[in-house]
Amino acid sequence: MAPLPHTRRSLLGGSLAVPVGLALSGALTGALSTPAFAAAPAFARAGRPNAFWGVQSGEITAHSATVWTRSDRPARMYVETSPSESFRYAVRRHRGPLLGPDTDFTGTTTLRELPPGQQIHYRVVLADPDDPRRTGEPVRGTFRTTPASRRRDVRFLWSGDLAGQGWGINPEIGGYRVFDEMRLRDPDFFLFSGDTIYADGPIQASVPLRDGTLWHNVTTEEKAKVAETLAEYRGNFRYNLLDAGLREFNAHVPVLAQWDDHEVRNNWYPGQILDDPRYTEKDVDTLAARARRAFGEYFPVTDLRGGRAEGRMYRVMRHGPLLDVFVLDMRTYRDPNSPGRQTDDPIGILGTEQLAWIKRELSRSRATWKVIAADMPLGIVVADGATDFEAVAQGDPGAPLGRELQIAELLRHIKHQRITGTLWLTADVHYTAANHYAPERAAFTDFAPFWEFVSGPIGAGAFPAGRMDATFGPETAYVRSAPFANMSPSENPPYYGEVEIDGDGGELTVRLRQQGGGVLFTRTLRPGRVGQ
Repeated sequence: MAPLPHTRRSLLGGSLAVPVGLALSGALTGALSTPAFAAAPAFARAGRPNAFWGVQSGEITAHSATVWTRSDRPARMYVETSPSESFRYAVRRHRGPLLGPDTDFTGTTTLRELPPGQQIHYRVVLADPDDPRRTGEPVRGTFRTTPASRRRDVRFLWSGDLAGQGWGINPEIGGYRVFDEMRLRDPDFFLFSGDTIYADGPIQASVPLRDGTLWHNVTTEEKAKVAETLAEYRGNFRYNLLDAGLREFNAHVPVLAQWDDHEVRNNWYPGQILDDPRYTEKDVDTLAARARRAFGEYFPVTDLRGGRAEGRMYRVMRHGPLLDVFVLDMRTYRDPNSPGRQTDDPIGILGTEQLAWIKRELSRSRATWKVIAADMPLGIVVADGATDFEAVAQGDPGAPLGRELQIAELLRHIKHQRITGTLWLTADVHYTAANHYAPERAAFTDFAPFWEFVSGPIGAGAFPAGRMDATFGPETAYVRSAPFANMSPSENPPYYGEVEIDGDGGELTVRLRQQGGGVLFTRTLRPGRVGQ
Protein backbone atom coordinates (compact mmCIF):
# COMPACT_ATOMS: atom_id res chain seq x y z
CA MET A 1 0.00 0.00 0.00
CA ALA A 2 1.46 3.30 -1.10
CA PRO A 3 0.21 5.85 1.51
CA LEU A 4 3.07 7.19 3.59
CA PRO A 5 3.13 7.17 7.38
CA HIS A 6 1.69 10.15 9.22
CA THR A 7 4.55 12.48 10.15
CA ARG A 8 2.99 15.06 12.51
CA ARG A 9 4.09 13.23 15.63
CA SER A 10 6.51 13.68 18.48
CA LEU A 11 8.98 10.89 19.21
CA LEU A 12 8.76 8.68 22.27
CA GLY A 13 11.36 5.97 22.60
CA GLY A 14 10.00 4.28 25.69
CA SER A 15 9.95 0.52 26.19
CA LEU A 16 6.91 -1.65 26.72
CA ALA A 17 8.16 -5.18 26.34
CA VAL A 18 5.39 -7.26 27.93
CA PRO A 19 2.85 -5.14 29.82
CA VAL A 20 0.47 -8.05 30.16
CA GLY A 21 -0.98 -10.01 33.04
CA LEU A 22 -1.69 -6.76 34.87
CA ALA A 23 -2.92 -3.76 32.92
CA LEU A 24 -3.84 -5.84 29.87
CA SER A 25 -5.93 -8.47 31.60
CA GLY A 26 -8.96 -6.29 30.85
CA ALA A 27 -9.87 -3.67 28.28
CA LEU A 28 -7.28 -1.08 27.34
CA THR A 29 -8.74 1.91 29.14
CA GLY A 30 -6.01 2.92 31.57
CA ALA A 31 -3.57 5.79 31.29
CA LEU A 32 -0.32 5.32 29.42
CA SER A 33 1.59 6.01 32.61
CA THR A 34 0.18 2.95 34.38
CA PRO A 35 3.16 1.36 36.21
CA ALA A 36 2.43 -2.04 34.71
CA PHE A 37 3.03 -0.61 31.25
CA ALA A 38 6.41 0.78 32.22
CA ALA A 39 7.95 -1.93 34.38
CA ALA A 40 7.06 -5.36 32.98
CA PRO A 41 10.04 -7.49 31.85
CA ALA A 42 10.66 -8.89 28.37
CA PHE A 43 10.27 -12.41 29.76
CA ALA A 44 10.50 -13.96 33.19
CA ARG A 45 12.98 -16.53 34.49
CA ALA A 46 11.30 -17.69 37.67
CA GLY A 47 7.86 -18.76 38.81
CA ARG A 48 5.18 -20.46 36.73
CA PRO A 49 5.01 -19.98 32.95
CA ASN A 50 2.05 -17.98 31.65
CA ALA A 51 0.45 -17.38 28.26
CA PHE A 52 -0.25 -13.70 28.77
CA TRP A 53 -0.25 -13.10 25.01
CA GLY A 54 -3.38 -15.18 24.58
CA VAL A 55 -4.17 -17.99 22.19
CA GLN A 56 -5.05 -18.29 18.52
CA SER A 57 -6.38 -21.08 16.33
CA GLY A 58 -6.07 -21.65 12.61
CA GLU A 59 -5.72 -24.23 9.84
CA ILE A 60 -9.12 -25.59 10.82
CA THR A 61 -10.31 -28.72 9.01
CA ALA A 62 -13.06 -31.24 9.72
CA HIS A 63 -10.77 -33.28 11.98
CA SER A 64 -7.83 -31.04 12.94
CA ALA A 65 -6.78 -27.56 14.00
CA THR A 66 -3.64 -25.66 14.96
CA VAL A 67 -3.46 -23.77 18.27
CA TRP A 68 -0.89 -21.03 18.98
CA THR A 69 0.40 -19.38 22.12
CA ARG A 70 3.39 -17.51 23.53
CA SER A 71 4.98 -18.10 26.90
CA ASP A 72 6.71 -15.56 29.13
CA ARG A 73 9.60 -18.03 29.72
CA PRO A 74 10.74 -21.50 28.59
CA ALA A 75 7.80 -23.90 28.88
CA ARG A 76 6.21 -27.06 27.54
CA MET A 77 2.92 -26.38 25.73
CA TYR A 78 -0.13 -28.57 26.33
CA VAL A 79 -3.60 -28.16 24.85
CA GLU A 80 -6.67 -29.72 26.45
CA THR A 81 -9.87 -30.03 24.40
CA SER A 82 -13.49 -30.81 25.21
CA PRO A 83 -16.93 -30.43 23.60
CA SER A 84 -17.96 -28.90 26.93
CA GLU A 85 -17.17 -25.26 27.73
CA SER A 86 -16.90 -26.31 31.39
CA PHE A 87 -14.48 -29.16 30.49
CA ARG A 88 -16.63 -31.56 32.53
CA TYR A 89 -16.33 -34.50 30.16
CA ALA A 90 -14.40 -35.96 27.21
CA VAL A 91 -11.27 -33.95 27.99
CA ARG A 92 -8.26 -34.82 25.83
CA ARG A 93 -4.71 -33.60 26.37
CA HIS A 94 -2.46 -32.86 23.39
CA ARG A 95 1.27 -32.57 24.05
CA GLY A 96 2.88 -29.65 22.28
CA PRO A 97 6.43 -28.37 21.78
CA LEU A 98 8.94 -26.79 24.08
CA LEU A 99 8.69 -23.02 23.79
CA GLY A 100 12.02 -21.24 23.91
CA PRO A 101 14.06 -18.33 22.57
CA ASP A 102 14.56 -19.88 19.11
CA THR A 103 10.90 -19.09 18.33
CA ASP A 104 10.56 -16.10 20.65
CA PHE A 105 8.76 -18.42 23.10
CA THR A 106 5.93 -19.01 20.62
CA GLY A 107 4.67 -22.38 19.47
CA THR A 108 1.81 -24.29 17.90
CA THR A 109 0.16 -27.62 18.62
CA THR A 110 -1.81 -29.50 15.99
CA LEU A 111 -4.98 -31.11 17.33
CA ARG A 112 -6.10 -34.25 15.52
CA GLU A 113 -9.02 -36.70 15.48
CA LEU A 114 -11.56 -33.97 16.13
CA PRO A 115 -15.25 -34.43 15.27
CA PRO A 116 -16.43 -32.53 12.14
CA GLY A 117 -18.79 -29.58 12.33
CA GLN A 118 -18.53 -29.23 16.11
CA GLN A 119 -17.71 -26.49 18.57
CA ILE A 120 -14.42 -27.38 20.21
CA HIS A 121 -13.37 -25.76 23.47
CA TYR A 122 -9.69 -25.76 24.34
CA ARG A 123 -7.37 -24.47 26.99
CA VAL A 124 -3.64 -23.98 26.73
CA VAL A 125 -1.56 -24.98 29.74
CA LEU A 126 2.13 -24.11 29.99
CA ALA A 127 4.36 -26.24 32.21
CA ASP A 128 7.83 -25.72 33.57
CA PRO A 129 10.03 -27.98 31.40
CA ASP A 130 11.98 -29.12 34.47
CA ASP A 131 8.95 -29.64 36.71
CA PRO A 132 5.69 -30.50 34.86
CA ARG A 133 3.73 -29.95 38.08
CA ARG A 134 4.49 -26.24 37.91
CA THR A 135 1.91 -24.94 35.44
CA GLY A 136 0.52 -21.53 34.66
CA GLU A 137 -3.09 -20.40 34.55
CA PRO A 138 -4.93 -22.06 31.62
CA VAL A 139 -5.92 -19.75 28.75
CA ARG A 140 -9.12 -20.74 26.98
CA GLY A 141 -10.29 -20.55 23.40
CA THR A 142 -12.82 -22.10 21.06
CA PHE A 143 -13.39 -22.83 17.37
CA ARG A 144 -15.70 -24.81 15.10
CA THR A 145 -14.34 -27.62 12.96
CA THR A 146 -15.39 -27.48 9.33
CA PRO A 147 -18.59 -29.30 8.42
CA ALA A 148 -18.72 -32.55 6.50
CA SER A 149 -22.15 -31.61 5.13
CA ARG A 150 -23.17 -28.53 3.15
CA ARG A 151 -26.32 -28.13 5.26
CA ARG A 152 -24.60 -25.87 7.76
CA ASP A 153 -24.30 -22.15 6.99
CA VAL A 154 -20.85 -20.62 6.71
CA ARG A 155 -19.95 -17.12 7.89
CA PHE A 156 -16.57 -15.45 7.80
CA LEU A 157 -15.16 -11.92 7.98
CA TRP A 158 -12.26 -10.26 6.21
CA SER A 159 -10.25 -7.05 6.43
CA GLY A 160 -6.64 -5.86 6.53
CA ASP A 161 -4.30 -3.03 7.54
CA LEU A 162 -3.76 -2.84 11.31
CA ALA A 163 -1.75 -0.20 13.23
CA GLY A 164 -0.80 1.71 10.11
CA GLN A 165 0.14 5.33 9.43
CA GLY A 166 0.92 5.89 13.11
CA TRP A 167 -2.54 4.95 14.48
CA GLY A 168 -1.89 2.30 17.12
CA ILE A 169 -3.59 1.12 20.29
CA ASN A 170 -5.36 4.11 21.84
CA PRO A 171 -6.51 3.23 25.39
CA GLU A 172 -8.71 6.33 25.54
CA ILE A 173 -11.09 4.89 22.93
CA GLY A 174 -10.84 1.30 24.13
CA GLY A 175 -8.06 0.08 21.84
CA TYR A 176 -8.96 -1.91 18.72
CA ARG A 177 -12.70 -1.89 19.47
CA VAL A 178 -13.65 -3.24 16.06
CA PHE A 179 -12.51 -6.71 17.13
CA ASP A 180 -15.17 -6.74 19.86
CA GLU A 181 -17.82 -5.96 17.26
CA MET A 182 -16.52 -8.60 14.85
CA ARG A 183 -16.36 -11.25 17.57
CA LEU A 184 -20.06 -10.77 18.25
CA ARG A 185 -20.79 -11.67 14.61
CA ASP A 186 -19.68 -15.22 15.59
CA PRO A 187 -17.79 -15.97 12.36
CA ASP A 188 -16.29 -19.34 11.50
CA PHE A 189 -12.97 -17.61 10.77
CA PHE A 190 -11.33 -14.27 9.99
CA LEU A 191 -9.43 -13.76 6.73
CA PHE A 192 -6.67 -11.31 7.66
CA SER A 193 -5.97 -9.88 4.20
CA GLY A 194 -2.45 -8.57 4.65
CA ASP A 195 -0.69 -5.65 6.31
CA THR A 196 -1.24 -7.45 9.58
CA ILE A 197 1.47 -5.20 11.04
CA TYR A 198 3.23 -2.04 9.87
CA ALA A 199 6.87 -2.92 10.35
CA ASP A 200 7.85 0.28 8.54
CA GLY A 201 5.47 2.48 10.53
CA PRO A 202 6.75 3.63 13.93
CA ILE A 203 4.13 4.18 16.63
CA GLN A 204 4.69 7.30 18.67
CA ALA A 205 3.09 8.49 21.88
CA SER A 206 0.73 11.06 20.40
CA VAL A 207 -0.61 12.19 17.05
CA PRO A 208 -2.26 15.61 16.51
CA LEU A 209 -5.82 15.43 15.21
CA ARG A 210 -7.49 18.03 13.00
CA ASP A 211 -9.58 19.42 15.86
CA GLY A 212 -6.47 20.22 17.90
CA THR A 213 -6.75 17.26 20.26
CA LEU A 214 -4.29 14.39 20.48
CA TRP A 215 -4.58 10.71 19.64
CA HIS A 216 -2.60 8.76 22.26
CA ASN A 217 -0.87 5.49 21.48
CA VAL A 218 0.50 2.71 23.61
CA THR A 219 4.16 2.59 22.63
CA THR A 220 6.90 -0.02 22.71
CA GLU A 221 10.63 -0.02 22.12
CA GLU A 222 10.34 -2.16 18.98
CA LYS A 223 7.72 0.17 17.49
CA ALA A 224 9.81 3.32 17.98
CA LYS A 225 11.62 2.79 14.64
CA VAL A 226 11.31 0.83 11.42
CA ALA A 227 11.84 -2.91 11.92
CA GLU A 228 15.11 -4.33 10.64
CA THR A 229 16.20 -7.06 13.05
CA LEU A 230 14.31 -10.25 13.75
CA ALA A 231 13.66 -8.99 17.28
CA GLU A 232 12.10 -5.82 15.92
CA TYR A 233 9.83 -7.72 13.53
CA ARG A 234 8.76 -9.97 16.39
CA GLY A 235 8.07 -6.87 18.48
CA ASN A 236 5.73 -5.55 15.80
CA PHE A 237 3.59 -8.68 16.03
CA ARG A 238 3.62 -8.54 19.81
CA TYR A 239 2.50 -4.92 19.71
CA ASN A 240 -0.93 -5.76 18.31
CA LEU A 241 -1.38 -8.49 20.91
CA LEU A 242 -1.20 -5.87 23.65
CA ASP A 243 -4.83 -5.14 22.79
CA ALA A 244 -7.24 -7.09 25.01
CA GLY A 245 -10.02 -6.96 22.40
CA LEU A 246 -7.80 -8.54 19.77
CA ARG A 247 -6.67 -11.26 22.17
CA GLU A 248 -10.30 -12.03 23.04
CA PHE A 249 -11.16 -12.12 19.34
CA ASN A 250 -8.26 -14.49 18.66
CA ALA A 251 -9.51 -16.82 21.40
CA HIS A 252 -12.93 -17.12 19.73
CA VAL A 253 -12.28 -16.75 15.98
CA PRO A 254 -9.74 -18.74 13.95
CA VAL A 255 -7.47 -16.66 11.73
CA LEU A 256 -6.45 -17.25 8.11
CA ALA A 257 -3.59 -14.79 7.65
CA GLN A 258 -1.79 -13.58 4.54
CA TRP A 259 0.84 -10.93 4.10
CA ASP A 260 1.35 -7.93 1.86
CA ASP A 261 4.01 -5.22 1.93
CA HIS A 262 3.93 -3.70 5.42
CA GLU A 263 4.93 -6.94 7.10
CA VAL A 264 8.33 -6.05 5.60
CA ARG A 265 8.25 -2.42 4.37
CA ASN A 266 6.16 -0.25 2.07
CA ASN A 267 5.88 -1.39 -1.59
CA TRP A 268 8.70 -3.93 -1.38
CA TYR A 269 9.60 -6.45 -4.06
CA PRO A 270 12.26 -9.21 -4.24
CA GLY A 271 15.78 -8.03 -4.99
CA GLN A 272 15.08 -4.43 -4.02
CA ILE A 273 17.92 -2.38 -2.55
CA LEU A 274 16.64 0.46 -0.38
CA ASP A 275 17.67 4.09 -0.51
CA ASP A 276 15.61 4.87 2.59
CA PRO A 277 17.86 6.54 5.19
CA ARG A 278 15.83 5.04 8.04
CA TYR A 279 17.29 1.61 7.23
CA THR A 280 20.81 0.44 7.96
CA GLU A 281 19.97 -2.92 6.34
CA LYS A 282 19.35 -2.05 2.67
CA ASP A 283 18.74 -5.56 1.29
CA VAL A 284 14.99 -6.17 1.17
CA ASP A 285 15.46 -9.92 0.74
CA THR A 286 17.21 -10.01 4.13
CA LEU A 287 14.41 -7.98 5.71
CA ALA A 288 11.75 -10.18 4.10
CA ALA A 289 13.34 -13.36 5.44
CA ARG A 290 13.26 -11.97 8.97
CA ALA A 291 9.69 -10.76 8.56
CA ARG A 292 8.55 -14.11 7.17
CA ARG A 293 10.07 -15.92 10.13
CA ALA A 294 8.33 -13.60 12.61
CA PHE A 295 5.04 -13.95 10.70
CA GLY A 296 5.29 -17.74 10.97
CA GLU A 297 6.05 -17.49 14.68
CA TYR A 298 3.09 -15.23 15.50
CA PHE A 299 0.27 -16.82 13.49
CA PRO A 300 -0.97 -20.42 13.63
CA VAL A 301 0.47 -21.35 10.22
CA THR A 302 2.60 -24.48 10.44
CA ASP A 303 3.79 -24.26 6.80
CA LEU A 304 5.96 -21.28 7.72
CA ARG A 305 7.68 -22.89 10.70
CA GLY A 306 10.85 -24.95 10.64
CA GLY A 307 10.81 -28.42 9.18
CA ARG A 308 8.61 -27.73 6.15
CA ALA A 309 10.44 -27.49 2.85
CA GLU A 310 8.03 -25.26 0.96
CA GLY A 311 7.58 -22.53 3.56
CA ARG A 312 5.21 -20.80 1.21
CA MET A 313 2.58 -18.21 2.00
CA TYR A 314 0.08 -19.15 -0.73
CA ARG A 315 -2.25 -22.02 0.11
CA VAL A 316 -5.85 -23.21 -0.02
CA MET A 317 -8.15 -23.59 2.97
CA ARG A 318 -11.04 -25.98 2.40
CA HIS A 319 -14.05 -25.18 4.55
CA GLY A 320 -16.38 -28.08 3.87
CA PRO A 321 -18.38 -28.61 0.67
CA LEU A 322 -19.48 -24.99 0.40
CA LEU A 323 -16.20 -23.07 0.42
CA ASP A 324 -12.57 -23.12 -0.65
CA VAL A 325 -10.41 -20.06 0.07
CA PHE A 326 -7.34 -19.61 -2.14
CA VAL A 327 -4.84 -17.39 -0.32
CA LEU A 328 -2.53 -15.63 -2.76
CA ASP A 329 0.95 -14.23 -2.13
CA MET A 330 1.31 -11.19 -4.40
CA ARG A 331 4.64 -10.16 -2.81
CA THR A 332 7.21 -12.93 -2.75
CA TYR A 333 7.32 -13.81 -6.44
CA ARG A 334 6.60 -10.48 -8.17
CA ASP A 335 8.87 -8.63 -10.54
CA PRO A 336 10.08 -5.10 -9.66
CA ASN A 337 7.56 -2.29 -9.59
CA SER A 338 7.65 -0.47 -12.91
CA PRO A 339 5.45 1.56 -15.31
CA GLY A 340 3.87 -1.80 -16.18
CA ARG A 341 3.82 -1.46 -19.96
CA GLN A 342 5.53 -4.77 -20.82
CA THR A 343 3.92 -6.80 -23.60
CA ASP A 344 5.43 -9.97 -22.12
CA ASP A 345 5.65 -10.45 -18.34
CA PRO A 346 5.90 -14.11 -17.26
CA ILE A 347 6.86 -13.28 -13.66
CA GLY A 348 4.15 -10.69 -13.12
CA ILE A 349 2.74 -10.37 -9.64
CA LEU A 350 2.32 -14.08 -8.86
CA GLY A 351 5.34 -15.76 -10.41
CA THR A 352 5.08 -18.71 -12.77
CA GLU A 353 4.75 -21.45 -10.12
CA GLN A 354 2.02 -19.72 -8.14
CA LEU A 355 0.04 -18.93 -11.29
CA ALA A 356 0.18 -22.61 -12.30
CA TRP A 357 -0.83 -23.57 -8.74
CA ILE A 358 -3.92 -21.34 -8.57
CA LYS A 359 -5.09 -22.50 -12.02
CA ARG A 360 -4.61 -26.13 -11.05
CA GLU A 361 -6.28 -25.82 -7.64
CA LEU A 362 -9.26 -23.88 -8.99
CA SER A 363 -9.79 -26.60 -11.59
CA ARG A 364 -9.64 -29.31 -8.91
CA SER A 365 -11.96 -27.55 -6.47
CA ARG A 366 -15.41 -29.03 -5.99
CA ALA A 367 -16.55 -26.40 -3.50
CA THR A 368 -19.68 -24.44 -4.31
CA TRP A 369 -17.78 -21.17 -3.80
CA LYS A 370 -14.17 -20.42 -4.59
CA VAL A 371 -12.95 -17.27 -2.86
CA ILE A 372 -9.69 -15.86 -4.21
CA ALA A 373 -8.09 -13.96 -1.34
CA ALA A 374 -5.81 -11.37 -2.96
CA ASP A 375 -3.64 -9.11 -0.86
CA MET A 376 -3.87 -6.44 -3.59
CA PRO A 377 -6.77 -5.30 -5.81
CA LEU A 378 -7.05 -6.02 -9.53
CA GLY A 379 -8.50 -2.90 -11.13
CA ILE A 380 -7.66 -0.16 -8.62
CA VAL A 381 -4.61 1.85 -9.62
CA VAL A 382 -2.02 1.87 -6.80
CA ALA A 383 0.99 4.02 -7.60
CA ASP A 384 4.55 3.60 -6.36
CA GLY A 385 6.14 6.98 -6.85
CA ALA A 386 5.72 9.17 -9.92
CA THR A 387 6.09 6.52 -12.66
CA ASP A 388 5.82 3.01 -11.19
CA PHE A 389 2.87 0.95 -10.04
CA GLU A 390 2.45 -1.26 -7.02
CA ALA A 391 -0.52 -3.51 -7.76
CA VAL A 392 -1.87 -5.05 -11.00
CA ALA A 393 -3.44 -2.06 -12.73
CA GLN A 394 -1.28 0.70 -14.25
CA GLY A 395 -3.92 3.14 -15.51
CA ASP A 396 -3.78 2.20 -19.22
CA PRO A 397 -7.38 1.27 -20.18
CA GLY A 398 -6.34 -0.77 -23.19
CA ALA A 399 -5.29 -4.40 -23.66
CA PRO A 400 -3.48 -6.12 -20.78
CA LEU A 401 0.11 -5.06 -20.19
CA GLY A 402 2.65 -5.84 -17.48
CA ARG A 403 1.16 -7.65 -14.51
CA GLU A 404 -2.29 -7.52 -16.08
CA LEU A 405 -1.15 -10.27 -18.46
CA GLN A 406 -1.05 -12.87 -15.66
CA ILE A 407 -4.47 -11.86 -14.40
CA ALA A 408 -5.85 -12.07 -17.93
CA GLU A 409 -4.43 -15.60 -18.23
CA LEU A 410 -6.05 -16.62 -14.94
CA LEU A 411 -9.42 -15.09 -15.84
CA ARG A 412 -9.31 -16.79 -19.24
CA HIS A 413 -8.59 -20.10 -17.52
CA ILE A 414 -11.59 -19.70 -15.21
CA LYS A 415 -13.89 -19.02 -18.15
CA HIS A 416 -12.66 -21.78 -20.45
CA GLN A 417 -12.55 -24.40 -17.68
CA ARG A 418 -16.06 -23.30 -16.67
CA ILE A 419 -15.05 -22.87 -13.04
CA THR A 420 -18.12 -21.74 -11.16
CA GLY A 421 -18.58 -19.63 -8.04
CA THR A 422 -15.43 -17.49 -8.04
CA LEU A 423 -15.15 -14.11 -6.34
CA TRP A 424 -12.22 -11.96 -5.20
CA LEU A 425 -11.69 -10.46 -1.75
CA THR A 426 -9.00 -7.90 -0.95
CA ALA A 427 -7.98 -5.03 1.32
CA ASP A 428 -4.82 -2.84 0.96
CA VAL A 429 -6.28 0.46 -0.32
CA HIS A 430 -7.80 1.68 2.98
CA TYR A 431 -11.43 2.04 1.90
CA THR A 432 -14.33 -0.28 1.14
CA ALA A 433 -15.90 -0.98 -2.25
CA ALA A 434 -17.79 -3.45 -4.41
CA ASN A 435 -16.40 -3.67 -7.96
CA HIS A 436 -18.01 -5.70 -10.74
CA TYR A 437 -15.92 -6.72 -13.75
CA ALA A 438 -17.58 -7.58 -17.09
CA PRO A 439 -16.20 -8.26 -20.59
CA GLU A 440 -18.74 -6.02 -22.34
CA ARG A 441 -17.12 -3.02 -20.63
CA ALA A 442 -13.53 -4.24 -21.00
CA ALA A 443 -10.61 -3.96 -23.39
CA PHE A 444 -9.83 -7.61 -22.65
CA THR A 445 -12.99 -9.65 -23.21
CA ASP A 446 -12.07 -13.34 -22.88
CA PHE A 447 -13.33 -13.80 -19.31
CA ALA A 448 -16.57 -14.31 -17.40
CA PRO A 449 -17.98 -11.55 -15.17
CA PHE A 450 -16.92 -11.55 -11.53
CA TRP A 451 -17.04 -9.46 -8.33
CA GLU A 452 -14.18 -8.02 -6.32
CA PHE A 453 -15.04 -6.82 -2.81
CA VAL A 454 -12.68 -4.50 -0.95
CA SER A 455 -12.54 -3.84 2.79
CA GLY A 456 -10.23 -2.26 5.37
CA PRO A 457 -8.52 -0.67 7.06
CA ILE A 458 -9.22 -2.57 10.25
CA GLY A 459 -7.13 -0.13 12.29
CA ALA A 460 -5.03 2.26 10.20
CA GLY A 461 -5.36 5.52 8.32
CA ALA A 462 -8.30 5.80 5.92
CA PHE A 463 -7.77 7.19 2.41
CA PRO A 464 -9.83 8.46 -0.54
CA ALA A 465 -10.92 5.98 -3.19
CA GLY A 466 -8.50 5.24 -6.01
CA ARG A 467 -9.18 5.47 -9.70
CA MET A 468 -10.08 2.38 -11.72
CA ASP A 469 -8.30 0.88 -14.72
CA ALA A 470 -10.73 -0.12 -17.51
CA THR A 471 -8.75 -3.07 -18.90
CA PHE A 472 -11.04 -5.67 -17.24
CA GLY A 473 -14.18 -3.54 -17.38
CA PRO A 474 -14.74 -2.67 -13.71
CA GLU A 475 -17.82 -0.84 -12.53
CA THR A 476 -18.00 0.33 -8.94
CA ALA A 477 -21.37 -0.62 -7.46
CA TYR A 478 -20.52 0.86 -4.06
CA VAL A 479 -17.67 2.75 -2.43
CA ARG A 480 -17.14 4.49 0.89
CA SER A 481 -13.86 6.18 1.62
CA ALA A 482 -12.29 9.01 3.57
CA PRO A 483 -12.57 12.54 2.12
CA PHE A 484 -8.86 13.15 2.65
CA ALA A 485 -5.71 11.11 3.23
CA ASN A 486 -4.91 9.38 6.51
CA MET A 487 -8.04 9.99 8.56
CA SER A 488 -7.71 8.44 12.00
CA PRO A 489 -9.80 5.42 13.05
CA SER A 490 -11.73 7.70 15.41
CA GLU A 491 -12.68 10.03 12.54
CA ASN A 492 -13.30 7.30 9.95
CA PRO A 493 -14.09 4.04 11.80
CA PRO A 494 -12.67 0.73 10.53
CA TYR A 495 -14.22 -1.24 7.68
CA TYR A 496 -14.61 -5.00 7.50
CA GLY A 497 -16.48 -7.39 5.24
CA GLU A 498 -18.74 -10.35 5.95
CA VAL A 499 -19.48 -13.35 3.75
CA GLU A 500 -22.38 -15.67 4.56
CA ILE A 501 -23.21 -18.82 2.62
CA ASP A 502 -26.64 -20.38 3.04
CA GLY A 503 -26.38 -24.09 3.72
CA ASP A 504 -29.73 -24.91 2.13
CA GLY A 505 -29.77 -22.99 -1.14
CA GLY A 506 -26.06 -22.22 -1.44
CA GLU A 507 -26.51 -18.48 -2.00
CA LEU A 508 -23.56 -16.33 -0.97
CA THR A 509 -24.16 -12.89 0.54
CA VAL A 510 -21.45 -10.28 0.92
CA ARG A 511 -21.94 -7.40 3.34
CA LEU A 512 -19.59 -4.46 3.61
CA ARG A 513 -19.62 -3.18 7.18
CA GLN A 514 -18.21 -0.30 9.18
CA GLN A 515 -17.56 -0.31 12.91
CA GLY A 516 -20.59 1.14 14.66
CA GLY A 517 -22.35 1.83 11.36
CA GLY A 518 -23.83 -1.53 10.50
CA VAL A 519 -24.21 -2.78 6.94
CA LEU A 520 -23.16 -0.36 4.19
CA PHE A 521 -23.76 -2.57 1.14
CA THR A 522 -25.16 -6.05 0.45
CA ARG A 523 -24.93 -8.29 -2.59
CA THR A 524 -26.26 -11.86 -2.88
CA LEU A 525 -24.79 -14.19 -5.51
CA ARG A 526 -26.32 -17.40 -6.81
CA PRO A 527 -24.29 -20.63 -6.91
CA GLY A 528 -23.38 -22.70 -9.93
CA ARG A 529 -22.48 -19.86 -12.30
CA VAL A 530 -19.25 -19.24 -14.18
CA GLY A 531 -19.84 -15.48 -14.15
CA GLN A 532 -22.00 -13.32 -11.90
